[in-house]
Amino acid sequence: MFSLGSWLPALPGLAWGWALLDAFLQGESPRGWHGDGLGTPRGTPVTRCCLFPAGLVGACAVSVLCSLLKVYFYIQCLNDPERQAEKDAIRAQRRVLELLHVAVLTGALALVGSRVAALVVLEFSLRAVSTILSLGEGARSSQLYLLCQYSLGCGVSCGLSFLLEGAPHGTCNLALAAGLAGLLAAYARRLARHVCTLYELHSRARYCGVCILLLAAAHGIPRLLRKALAVAFAVADLAAVALVNREFLSAAEAVRFWTPLTVCYALLVVYMQGE
Repeated sequence: MFSLGSWLPALPGLAWGWALLDAFLQGESPRGWHGDGLGTPRGTPVTRCCLFPAGLVGACAVSVLCSLLKVYFYIQCLNDPERQAEKDAIRAQRRVLELLHVAVLTGALALVGSRVAALVVLEFSLRAVSTILSLGEGARSSQLYLLCQYSLGCGVSCGLSFLLEGAPHGTCNLALAAGLAGLLAAYARRLARHVCTLYELHSRARYCGVCILLLAAAHGIPRLLRKALAVAFAVADLAAVALVNREFLSAAEAVRFWTPLTVCYALLVVYMQGE
């Protein structure tokens, strides 16, 4: 597999450092490490439950979602005189809390296993379908945007881990994905801060291109988010099904697992529609 150390001359003094960095990005400890006192055999790679860079990408996806929702809700509150308290609350959010949220979410996504993340994604997808069929358009959007954040992180990390599994340049791809996701999340947070600070002035003066664009197209942010979430969860669901099916030794076992699950959620959807 592609290694970061292959880009530089082979230096014995740097071999351990490259092995450590590669193992960190790939989500396992270097070969030759001993167990950590938790029953890990001597010399066996200690596989992490979820790749750290994949968890970072998932956390950045959640951060982008939150930033765009912040922009949309701030503009909506600005246009409604009765929601000035909500506007002030959105503006008062501190940057350090946003960074802490990304760090905590990255740690949480790195701790959960790929199987757990797959089950979380499948459970939310079924719950989202039942919610869409049971509630109206307004309640549907507001509830799903709030409920999908952790599931979105699990879906992105799960899908990325599945798509890059066994890739010849997996380490480089993970590092590149984490870097691009961090850059996108940083620009989304910068947009949210710009809107909360200067949108009210710029929208009146009409000399800021970003604010003029938001003035004309901010109402389309929910539709954009719905399409992006649909694509993200479609890929995540396919990856989750593939990861879960690996645990079954035969097709009969898979059928015994999926059949009661499908029936239960179908009955749940029917019950919620009846209510």
